[in-house]
Amino acid sequence: MFVAQSDSEFCNSRPSADDYMEVSAQEDLYKEATQTYGATLQRLARAYESDPDKRRDLLQDIHLALWLSLEKYEARCSLRTWVYRVAHNTATSHVIRQHRTNSRELFSLEQIEAMPDRVDPARDAGDRLAIERLFELIHQLKPLERDVMLLYLENLDAASIAEITGISPVHVRVLIHRIKVILTRRFHKGGPS
Repeated sequence: MFVAQSDSEFCNSRPSADDYMEVSAQEDLYKEATQTYGATLQRLARAYESDPDKRRDLLQDIHLALWLSLEKYEARCSLRTWVYRVAHNTATSHVIRQHRTNSRELFSLEQIEAMPDRVDPARDAGDRLAIERLFELIHQLKPLERDVMLLYLENLDAASIAEITGISPVHVRVLIHRIKVILTRRFHKGGPS
């Protein structure tokens, strides 16, 4: 049963040593996660959000979600898996919210494959522009396919991607293969568009 405390009781109550230990452990995990995976989280935010201001907000949301989630982290999976799962779930929720707000259409792999390739000679000028094209394509994918592609680009294997996304490793490999075929076709000189 909840018993209301008066303001003086609440203000005079002191956190216990266990409370400090839990926060300290959470802080240590958060520091380890951000030091180890900070660049990955930035790349993930860039892949999910093209607008720089919204990207900063998304990255902040990811960090907040990660901090809050570490209170419940029990090491049933690796810290890496936990960080990726929290980050991708947060980013996916962000995309869905943006989609509802902007009514921007997301496409399946079949729809993207059937789309004509945008011809823009400036995009073929170098690696940086090729990466922008890649992210443009990734931004058009539905959340699950986007997650698989981004995790693959982070050099995770099919088993790790399956653990994070909740789909089977076989399904992960099929999606990766299909995405690679589409990308090869889109980026190969003289190939069909």
